[in-house]
Amino acid sequence: MEYVYAALMLHSAGKKVDESGLLNVLKASGIQVDEARVKALVAALEGVNIDEAIKSAAVPTVAAAPAATPAKPEEKKEEKKEEEKKEEEALAGLGALFG
Repeated sequence: MEYVYAALMLHSAGKKVDESGLLNVLKASGIQVDEARVKALVAALEGVNIDEAIKSAAVPTVAAAPAATPAKPEEKKEEKKEEEKKEEEALAGLGALFG
């Protein structure tokens, strides 16, 4: 991931994403650099419009997901009410013993 982040940092700074730039960024961050991975990344990014790739990779948020989560707390409330009723009934039964 560090290699991709370094490429994105160079791109956002307006620098050319090339081997020497990536090597400098990665070494400056204290990472032990694998030059083969740097070469592979530069080759993979050749001809790629990074801005367009970022825009197409953006994940839209789903509004329906948060609406589904409140059902669980309601179920828990019902379970708690049932447990309270059982406790009250048990206590009422014990009260009859001491009458």
